[in-house]
Amino acid sequence: MTARVYGRPEISIGQRPVGPGHPCYVIAEAGANHNRDLDTAKRLIDVAAESGSDAVKFQTYTAEGLYSRKTPNPSYLKNSSLLKDQETVWELIKRVEIPWEWHEELASHAAAAGIDFLSTPFEEAAVDLLETVKVPAYKIASYEITHLPLIEYAARTGKPLLLSTGMASLADIERALDVANEAGCEQVALLHCAINYPPRFEDLNLRAISTLASAFQVPIGWSDHTPGHTADVAAVTLGATLVEKHYTLSRDQEGPDHAFALEPDELTAMVKAIREAEASLGTPVKRVTPAEAEMYRIGRRSLVAARDLPAGTVVTREDIAVKRPGYGIPVHELDAVLGRTTSEAIEADEILQWPMFG
Repeated sequence: MTARVYGRPEISIGQRPVGPGHPCYVIAEAGANHNRDLDTAKRLIDVAAESGSDAVKFQTYTAEGLYSRKTPNPSYLKNSSLLKDQETVWELIKRVEIPWEWHEELASHAAAAGIDFLSTPFEEAAVDLLETVKVPAYKIASYEITHLPLIEYAARTGKPLLLSTGMASLADIERALDVANEAGCEQVALLHCAINYPPRFEDLNLRAISTLASAFQVPIGWSDHTPGHTADVAAVTLGATLVEKHYTLSRDQEGPDHAFALEPDELTAMVKAIREAEASLGTPVKRVTPAEAEMYRIGRRSLVAARDLPAGTVVTREDIAVKRPGYGIPVHELDAVLGRTTSEAIEADEILQWPMFG
């Protein structure tokens, strides 16, 4: 029985290949941390570019398109004092939604900074808007993986889809992929995610990255809400080919996403750590690396004359020392040297070679 094919093992976001064997595609998630201030939004773009991230991402929604006014307030908002007095989650979202008229200017600013511009659409009208600014891919949030009409609508653009999978079962993911495939989308990536703000490290289940890769054979990434970047480096070592991370200009600012976001120097440190982790993974082949070649010769031990040995000496164990460097007769050949006769005079501390013996 042939396994179901849900997409390609490698996708392209703009000119950048994404998948196993390529550098991790790092998305700096600005989200709502623009505080409805255009200059702050532009500075966030600059920070993302300066950090070495591949993309900056915002979120395009309206309170009217996202929440019923009757939606109960999530406990994490109530417990963290993020809601103002008597404020509802609908009113909070209205307060932090990005002005849609900013998108063209922000996309142009990102292009000038040399970084991809992305935004997560939460309604079909947001897809239409983002098409006008030519985003290279669409991120679908974890909450929207069951919003099959939105997934279909975004898939019909022909752009790659990055589907976040927080709270999702394999069946949820399969349905979303089926809809995307039927709408003609051949480039899909999945992002493992733990929904909480922030989640506990013990709730991350990063090994699910391998499960998703095995089940769906598409690029797998990691969308993160933890403090610091430990989980992001761990995700890359487990095979994540994309990482999405919230960041802010300052955690001291008001707003729902500032508290668990990285500050600018921390975002730069995360990207650096990811690149170092990628470089350190190397190859599964166990061998002497070119960088080890000199110390392989000098730092290992081999057989050395323990004292002056005149020509014709029958070698005993007392005549042999085991010292550095390592380019003489190997230590494991010691027994083969014992009982041999020297064919020339050998000075003390001389590194033994086979032609010295008859």
